[in-house]
Amino acid sequence: MRISIFGLGYVGAVTAGCLTSRGHYVVGVDVHPQKVDDFNNGIPPIVEPGLDELLKQAKEQNRLRATTDCADAIADTELSIVCVGTPSAPSGALDLRFVRTVAAQIAGAVRKKNTHHTLVFRSTMLPGSTERIVGEGLAELEKDSLLNVFYYPEFLRESTAVEDFENPSLAVVGSRDGSRPPEPLMESLFGVNASVVTWPTAEAVKYACNAFHATKITFANEIGRVGKQLSIDSKAVMSLLCQDTRLNISSYYLRPGNPFGGSCLPKDVRALMNQARVGGVQIPLLESLLSSNEKHLASLLSLITESGQKEAVILGLSFKSNTDDLRESPMVDVAQFLIGHGFPLRIYDPALNLASLIGANKRVIDTKMPHLAQLLQNDLGAAIGTEGVIIAAQKCAPVEELAKHVSRDHHVIDVNGWKELTQLPSRYEGFCW
Repeated sequence: MRISIFGLGYVGAVTAGCLTSRGHYVVGVDVHPQKVDDFNNGIPPIVEPGLDELLKQAKEQNRLRATTDCADAIADTELSIVCVGTPSAPSGALDLRFVRTVAAQIAGAVRKKNTHHTLVFRSTMLPGSTERIVGEGLAELEKDSLLNVFYYPEFLRESTAVEDFENPSLAVVGSRDGSRPPEPLMESLFGVNASVVTWPTAEAVKYACNAFHATKITFANEIGRVGKQLSIDSKAVMSLLCQDTRLNISSYYLRPGNPFGGSCLPKDVRALMNQARVGGVQIPLLESLLSSNEKHLASLLSLITESGQKEAVILGLSFKSNTDDLRESPMVDVAQFLIGHGFPLRIYDPALNLASLIGANKRVIDTKMPHLAQLLQNDLGAAIGTEGVIIAAQKCAPVEELAKHVSRDHHVIDVNGWKELTQLPSRYEGFCW
C-alpha cells in the first residue's frame, strides 16, 4: 500500500519505519522542515532502538520520503494515518487543534483528488472526538464514498516501540458502526486478530489502559510506603501478589457493575487506611476507594429514582451471587434507600434463608432491615409483580423464567451486565454501559 503519515513524532516515526519494513511505501508529512529533511535522509527524529535501521533500509529501498505538503502526500497515497500530537490545554482539557487542522487539510486534498481514500486516526483522543471531527468536515466525503474513516489507537512504549508495533499486546480498530474493515486493510495494517469496535469504544480503551497503568504504579508505590513504615519488604509483598493469576493478575473484578461489599474488602481497606494514618503515611489512592465506592452506589440510586417507577423489585440482596452474606452488601443500602423514599419494595433472592442467618450476618439484618422477612418473596412471579423498576443485581432466575412475568410496564436496570435482559419486553437500562 501507499501510505501517508501525518506527524513524524514518536508514534508517526515508529509507524512509518515499521510499515516500510512490511513492504509499504510511506510518505511522511510534518510541519517542521528539519524533521522532513531528516526523514528524507533516513534519519529518525527520535531515539528508539531499531528505528534507525528501519528508516535507513527504507531509504535505501526507496520506500520512504517526506514532505510538508499535504496535497502532495494525499495525491501520492491511498491511505493516511494521523499521528499528530494531542497535548493538554492549561486547564487539563485535550487540545485537538492539530488533529482538526490536519483533518481539514486532508479533506480538501481528498476532494481535489476525487478518488477514494482511507483515513486512520491514531492520535490519542477522548471518546466522541472522531465522530465530532468527521462531522465538522469529513461527513460529506464519507457520504460521497470518497473517504472511509477508522480509529486505530496505539499502545507503543518508549524504548520498546518497534517491538510493540510488531508484536502488539492489544490491537483494536474502530469503525463508525463497529463493522469490520475490508480484509486487505485488516491484513496489511490492523492485523487479522484486531478487535473491531465503534469509534468511541476504540478511543476509550486507550484511556482505560493508560489510567489502569497509572493506577497500578500508584497502588504499588502506596503499598511500598506503607511497607516502609512497617519495615516490610514491599517488593516481596508485590511479588507474592502477582503470583495470584486467578484474581490479582487477571480479568477478575475488571467488570463495571455493583459497588464492592462483603465481609472483607470494606473492612480491610479501612484498616489499611487507619494503619497508614497512624504512621503518618499518605495513601490518597487507597483512601479514595471507599468514597469512590459510595459515589458509585449514589449513581445507581439516582438511576433508580430517575426511572420514574413507583414500585421496586430487587433481584439478589446479598453482596454477590450464590451466597447469603449480607454484610456491607450494597443492595441492602439500596433497599434501605428505597424504603426510606416510600417505594413499595419486593425482594427475590433464592440463596437467602433468614432462618439460617447467624452471627454478624444476622446482626446486619436485625439492625438495618428488621422487616426483611416481610419484603422477601419466595415466588418469582409474586416478586416481579405487574409493574415497577427491577434492579437486577444478580442472576437469580433464568431469563426465560423472568420473561414469563416481566411486562412492558416494568423498567429493568441491569447492574452487572446481564445483557440477556434486553430480550425482555420491558424497558432495559444498563447501569454502567
